This record gives sequence, C-alpha cells and structure tokens, in this order.
Amino acid sequence: MSSYLSVLARRAKRWNGSIEDKKGVPKSIKVKRFCRKGIPSEHRASVWMCVSGAEDRRQTNPGLYPRLVSEAKDSALLETINLDIHRTFPENIYFAETDDPSGLRNPLRKVLTALAHKNQRTGYCQGLNFITGMLLLIVRDDEKVFWLMDTLINNILPDYYAPDMLVLQAEQEVLGKLVKWKVPAVYAHMESQGVSWTLVGMKWFICLYADVLPTETVLRIWDCLFFEGSKILFRVAVALIMLNKERILASKNFSELMDLFKEIVTDPATLHCHTFMQKIFQIPGSFPQSRIDSFRKECLEKVKGQAK
Repeated sequence: MSSYLSVLARRAKRWNGSIEDKKGVPKSIKVKRFCRKGIPSEHRASVWMCVSGAEDRRQTNPGLYPRLVSEAKDSALLETINLDIHRTFPENIYFAETDDPSGLRNPLRKVLTALAHKNQRTGYCQGLNFITGMLLLIVRDDEKVFWLMDTLINNILPDYYAPDMLVLQAEQEVLGKLVKWKVPAVYAHMESQGVSWTLVGMKWFICLYADVLPTETVLRIWDCLFFEGSKILFRVAVALIMLNKERILASKNFSELMDLFKEIVTDPATLHCHTFMQKIFQIPGSFPQSRIDSFRKECLEKVKGQAK
C-alpha cells in the first residue's frame, strides 16, 4: 500500500483537473486511458455512473427504483435472495449485523429484489449478491447501485445472468479459444487433462472477480469494465493464465490443475493492483473486438447445440 499511495495521489490530481466544474464525464480516449490507470475513490461512483450509461438510465426513469422497492414481492423470490444475503461478505462489518443502521444487508436486499422484479426474464442469479454488495460498499447509494446493476445486466453483460446460463457457458468457451490463440501450449495441456474451461472461469466471470481477487484489484478491473465492457473480463483471465503458464504446464493431472486455478487468484501479484492492471494490457497483447465477436458467435452456437 505504501508504494500505491503515490500512484493514488498522482491519479487523484489528474482526475481533479479533468472533471472539475463539469457535470458529467464524457466518454473519450483520454477518459478511457484514465480509467485504465485507476479512478480515485472519491470520484469512482460518479464516473462509473456516467461512463456506463447508468446515470442516463436513472434520469430517464425517475421514481422507478422507489416504486419497485415498494411494490408487492414474490415470496419465493424473496426467500431465495434472503438465503444469499447472509452469505454476502459475512466477515465485512457492514454486512455482519442486520440491526446496525449503517449496515448494508437491507439495501442489498432492496436492490436485488428490485432488480429481479424489473428484469423478470433474468430474475435472481447467484453471484449478483457479491457484485451488488461490492457496489454498495463503494457507491453508498442503493438507487445508484440499482441502476449500475441494471446497466450491467442489460447493456454491458446482456444475458450473462439468464436462467439457462448459456451465454455465460459460451463465454468460457471463448476464454478457451483466446487461450488457444495466445498460449497454445497451455490450451493443449488443459485439453489433455480434460479440464473444462467452465471449471476455470465460471466463478471468475459470474461475480466479476468480486469474490476471488483482492478488493482494490477488483475495483480497478471494474473501472475498466464500466467503460470498456466485458472484454476486460477476458483480459484479466488470460493474463492470470499467462502469468502462471509455467505452473500450469508443470501440473501433472486434473486435480493439481484445479487446485492451481484456485491458487492463482490469491497470488501476491494480484495484490499489487496497479502493476497487475498494467500487465493485463501488456502481456496478452491485442484483443480485437471482431475476433471476440466471431468466437462468441461460434461458441454460443456450440453451447446451444449441446443444450438441445
């Protein structure tokens, strides 16, 4: 943290000079570069709202969130959500006590319930609780968190959280194709050991790394996610694999590989978030959106075919 403090101070000065006296943060190459280098904590909530489009959605739908919160609730849905409320960051003081007025369990319940009722085709999916919980810790405004989540579900990660999870499964196949392209030796080794890419990346993607990587690293990833979209999730996954290439190739069987993939997200390299974020753009190299789109189309057709 001592070395990171100077980075934070430098970034704060740059952001203050860029957004001072401005009502919003327009998307631009400069802002994209700034997001990749990190958004200061004091500006994070407002920048996320602006660059993601969530603020525009909120302004276009005044009063929608309070109305969703006050409407009658589906009892089965509430029961499912309540089960996950207690599992959400239980060691964090803001999620530990329900009686604490500064606690976040009730806001978490409100946001998840409102989301599920607005997006009835998606409903509630496990993993959303961790993303929403992290957003509440940072944004501290449940209505803004609702709109950030609604934007994620509908605009940034469409169909990720659909009940059939076909898109999320297809994304894991895309990850496999990206690994085959960038590190073919790792891909071949994984295939030879019968390791499904779903077993590798599903948890990473479903919670957007919130439940697996250090908090500050997750926030830096989200700084890019809200601006650039889902491609950042692939960059992180491929970088983690490339950084651990030799360890992966040295693993002798399925069991060793599965244990290793649990370990690599706790590697000290992920704790040094600024250096790690530099590496996710440097190490994998170019990630053309056209190639990802092509992979997605192919992989989704494959997954849908398997589901029939």
